[in-house]
Amino acid sequence: MGITRTDLHEDIDLELSGIAKALAHPARIAIIRCLLQSKSCITGDLTGQIGLSQPTISQHLKELKAVGIIQGTISGTAVKYCINGERWHEIARMLADLFAEFPNDKCC
Repeated sequence: MGITRTDLHEDIDLELSGIAKALAHPARIAIIRCLLQSKSCITGDLTGQIGLSQPTISQHLKELKAVGIIQGTISGTAVKYCINGERWHEIARMLADLFAEFPNDKCC
């Protein structure tokens, strides 16, 4: 597959595609669900809850953090992760705007 021509796309579309890519793994969805339920977690807590190794969890956290869905704060030798509430609402609005547009009844 070739290089994506980002100059052909709106900024919002590029941003949404990055978010979709970050969400496109079941482990990342599971991490998000855990963080939504517990308010914050340390990586070690997530490994026990999700059942994946610490390096795997860390890689998934890195992807979620890159698009701003989560944030982390250093607590001693560990990092506590939580949902970035402001970004969460922003993403929800972007997706709601996209899904608010309905296709017409005619198809093909």
